[in-house]
Amino acid sequence: MDKQEWNDNLTMDEPLRKRRRSEGYSMASSLVGPKLLFRHPDSLAAPIESDASIFHQRTELVTTSSTAKLADENVAPFLARHIPDQYGPLELRPDNRSDKPSMTNSRYCYRHRPDLKCRRQVDEPSMDYLQRELQTLPQSDQQGIAHVWSLFSAAPAKHRKLMLQGILAQCCFPQLSLISASVCELIRIDFLTALPPEISFRILSYLDTASLCRAAQVSRRWKSLADDDVVWHRMCEQHIHRKCMKCGWGLPLLERKQLRASRRQMEQRAAHWGVRNASPSSILSGDMRCWRESTDPGIASLDPPNSERRVSKRQSVPPTSLSEDDDYFKTKFRPWKEVYKDRFKIGTNWKYGRCSVKFFKGHTNGVMCIQFDDNILATGSYDATIKIWDTETGEELRTLRGHRSGIRCLQFDDTKLISGSIDQSLKVWNWRTGDCISTYTGHRGGVIGLHFDATILASASTDRTVKIWNFEDKSTFVLRGHTDWVNAVRVDTESRTVFSASDDCKVRLWDLETKTCIRIFEGHVGQVQQVIPLPREFEFEEHDVEYKNESNSTVSGDDPGVPGLSPSPKPSSFGPSFDGDRPAPPRYMLTSALDSTIRLWETSTGRCLKTFFGHLEGVWALAADTLRIASGAQDRMVKIWDPRTGKCERTFTGHSGPVTCVDLGDSCFATGSEDCETHRSDFTNVFLLQNMKTKV
Repeated sequence: MDKQEWNDNLTMDEPLRKRRRSEGYSMASSLVGPKLLFRHPDSLAAPIESDASIFHQRTELVTTSSTAKLADENVAPFLARHIPDQYGPLELRPDNRSDKPSMTNSRYCYRHRPDLKCRRQVDEPSMDYLQRELQTLPQSDQQGIAHVWSLFSAAPAKHRKLMLQGILAQCCFPQLSLISASVCELIRIDFLTALPPEISFRILSYLDTASLCRAAQVSRRWKSLADDDVVWHRMCEQHIHRKCMKCGWGLPLLERKQLRASRRQMEQRAAHWGVRNASPSSILSGDMRCWRESTDPGIASLDPPNSERRVSKRQSVPPTSLSEDDDYFKTKFRPWKEVYKDRFKIGTNWKYGRCSVKFFKGHTNGVMCIQFDDNILATGSYDATIKIWDTETGEELRTLRGHRSGIRCLQFDDTKLISGSIDQSLKVWNWRTGDCISTYTGHRGGVIGLHFDATILASASTDRTVKIWNFEDKSTFVLRGHTDWVNAVRVDTESRTVFSASDDCKVRLWDLETKTCIRIFEGHVGQVQQVIPLPREFEFEEHDVEYKNESNSTVSGDDPGVPGLSPSPKPSSFGPSFDGDRPAPPRYMLTSALDSTIRLWETSTGRCLKTFFGHLEGVWALAADTLRIASGAQDRMVKIWDPRTGKCERTFTGHSGPVTCVDLGDSCFATGSEDCETHRSDFTNVFLLQNMKTKV
């Protein structure tokens, strides 16, 4: 090729070189400073071997030097203006000036914590990948791309948006797809870390158990939040002793007073979460700093000062380990998550019928009444004896003798045991020593039912009467109205009422103030054997919704009332004696009868809300709490029911005779039968026994 041809080619390439100077290179390597990501090679080309290679090398050098000069003129002021601490003159940098200028890009970024600016550092794996990809390109292209990145890094928020919008407008579909895939990963926000702890706890409180456990595996920060007592205390409040309306789960009983006592403490903990130097005295009130050591490995409790000691169910540390200098936020008792976990295991065992069974044998005739509390079990039999058992070892502790005939009913507390017998008497025992303290007579027939609460004792007899005994003033009176044997009674001290069930197929509600019957419940077609008022905490959602709808409806012709005046209080459905501040009787009641059914009643209206079918013969025994019902029948079966749906959840067999009595706890139930045996099914320590069969 001659000299003229070289000149012609050089002339044809001139527009291209000019366009590349103006469009492609907006920044020089000398401006990248200490943040320069890509190094220039020492040599740009191979050794010169021909005129063509010499020409191209010279052209490359001219282009690079021209680009650097152009970048010095256009890009350097831009970088020095927006990042003065790196690219500004030394005498004008913020470190050397007394009045520090405000950052132009001061807007917070939603992707990061509020205390961080939008200018974040790229993670190392991503930068290493980009570095490797960049090194596969020619050196001139490397320099151009580095300039573009540096310009974007230096630009304020408004400029960045314009740059991105311009780039997106020129992207084709594959490039947009790449952006979409990358943004899906980058736009994820660690919101729990960015938000205040109070809001994070509120968000976590809406999760179920499985989701909370998965959240604790995300990071250390998430684990500290998801495992905190604030969250799990709320979970216990939502599930223990009641059915959760969201998930339908209910866990075994934990005294609601214990949960309420800790609620204020949890609120303070959420408000001061993360403050490690807070003084306990500035957060806790004096009555909440009194801790007692637990005696039950199940759950823990807080007892306020000067109160009667209760059985603690939540393990707390000894008081000597507490001091004002200790970190308050370090858990000083068993974490609520551990409490929930134990109760959840027990609830799952209840659901699937997994239990261990202990047998108590010693009576020589049918077991007619039973009660247990913690590790004490008391049984009464037709053999005229009462036996006290240790439920942990199965050992018979003592036998109470004194009645002349079969024992049909008993009840005990921490100090005394009261029993009723066919011999027409009631006896008060010191069950710890076996001594008979006193004997009450007054019925003209056998005593087949009794119940005491506080200072009131009610007894039911075959003489068709209910007798009320007042321990405080030693007074007694009789309630008459039933036309056949009275089989069971229940006292409600709060409302000062008594429920009674009779062989005349009726249940009566009595007012102890007026000594009159205020409600009669009819519906059973067989002799009613048991009556149980449900705890006031019991919630029946289906009926509650119906009740609210009825309360909100307006009947035509009703007087709307005078504007500005509060409506007059609605009279009580139980009569004038309940108007005012006197508490009403429990809202719901359960009964069982020899017509093989169990019924759920509304006491205020006398309506039967639900009937439970499933037993093949008469239901002799009944026990219930807010989560489940246990029933025993002539068909030798024990059934566990859901009181809200009426569904039979489990059926237990094992007795060789009719089941005559049953008692229910939060983690076990006990049954007595005419086969002279007592069975106690425990859902805490589960192992399989061949003698106990379980079926749906």
